[in-house]
Amino acid sequence: MNVVATVKDMQARADQWRRDGKKIAFVPTMGYLHDGHLALMKMARRHGDILVISIFVNPTQFGPQEDFERYPRDLPRDLKLAESVGVDVVFTPSAEEMYPQNYQTYVEVTEVSRPLCGARRPGHFRGVTTVVAKLFNIVKPHVAVFGEKDYQQLVVIRRMVQDLNMDVEVLGHPTVREKDGLAMSSRNVYLSSDERKVALRLYQSLMKAQELVSNGITSAAEVLQEVRSILAPDDRLVIDYAEIRDPETLEELDEINGPALLALAAFVGKARLIDNIVLTPRS
Repeated sequence: MNVVATVKDMQARADQWRRDGKKIAFVPTMGYLHDGHLALMKMARRHGDILVISIFVNPTQFGPQEDFERYPRDLPRDLKLAESVGVDVVFTPSAEEMYPQNYQTYVEVTEVSRPLCGARRPGHFRGVTTVVAKLFNIVKPHVAVFGEKDYQQLVVIRRMVQDLNMDVEVLGHPTVREKDGLAMSSRNVYLSSDERKVALRLYQSLMKAQELVSNGITSAAEVLQEVRSILAPDDRLVIDYAEIRDPETLEELDEINGPALLALAAFVGKARLIDNIVLTPRS
């Protein structure tokens, strides 16, 4: 496994692989890898001859009061984990390499980036789409894999790829969960043992919502009322949002007459956690 730190080196390798007829699969990450990341890499491995991942904590997707400085980092550990699942190259650029002095170009997807996390984290998705567009131009993948836990991010990136005619296939991997249902996240490290138990309410509320919809409930308001009662019976969990939206357009839904995205964000202690499920009505 090789570690590459510069844009020119990474592009040169990608150009050579393409000349050799190799298919490049790519998984962008911010590091502090867990089994969820490794599942994405294993999926990507099946779709390419060369597997590249990036480890880059992207400053442009963090707001002024967010956790950029304390975001967990452990590159030596990450490299061992990446090698264990057959990664060929790890791209580890610095912030200065990605955003050199006088940098001034950004990529913005408008409509699908507005609700949910876009409304709560102004500028977040502009940072995401900018860095992903740059990474696509640097790594030059044929296929890229993203986790469905970050559902809105996946929708935004697919929109960008379609609108800008990018020659890359974007695949989603189902949310990877702990045995008790908690969605795997690098930010779970912020949780104390008691907070982790509280965090399980996100998964519990998703399961209850699917149960209601499976039993014939179609009112989004009715489902959300039950979800909120499970999430926040006390002040140990603070709901950021709990909304039901169209899985493709992210427009708000009043009635659940087909697949419907239930998206959650909540604060538990210092951690802001997100989770989701695509609700499937009774046929």
